Amino acid sequence: MQRINIAVFASGDGSNFENLATYFNAGVLACVSLLVCNKSDAYVLERARRLGVASAVVTKAELQQPEVVMPLMRRYDIGFVVLAGFLPLMPDYMIDAFPQRMVNIHPSLLPKYGGKGMWGHHVHEAVKAAGETETGMTVHWVTPQCDAGTVIAQRRVALAPEDTADDIARKEHLLEMEHFPKIIEDVLNSLSDIPRL
Repeated sequence: MQRINIAVFASGDGSNFENLATYFNAGVLACVSLLVCNKSDAYVLERARRLGVASAVVTKAELQQPEVVMPLMRRYDIGFVVLAGFLPLMPDYMIDAFPQRMVNIHPSLLPKYGGKGMWGHHVHEAVKAAGETETGMTVHWVTPQCDAGTVIAQRRVALAPEDTADDIARKEHLLEMEHFPKIIEDVLNSLSDIPRL
């Protein structure tokens, strides 16, 4: 099978982007070929520069314009899209262009603590406030509804009553670092063919 080119969309620090790029770019199955970021000052852009991965800044408004984004996807022959801490909702044209080839990672056990406004520390604070005894990460297919796509995989971690929201964030992040690349690899291995744009 031809090596699959992955585009990672991210908005912030980019630890998941770096983890995915390091994992895949050393192998033969896939390559993280492009980073798309909606914030020109996000640290993830520095990570991409250091790793030698092409990057593009696409504003929230530009994301709504197929004539801006789709040429990028074609230029890098993107076959699969990973949202890794990307805050804007993906427009319908992108979801249509990548059916069952676009996934998102969410820092809770969906359907708990998902939806609009539930990202990053907001999720972990809600988990703490609810007195949950476990949390985790969810990888799911992207649909037009926020955090509503079919769950692909979840990984769980136990919480202690004394855990702060920051402790919860650290525990959940360790799950992401350990499991996210392998889950993506399993998904890619399950695909019989990657259509070309």
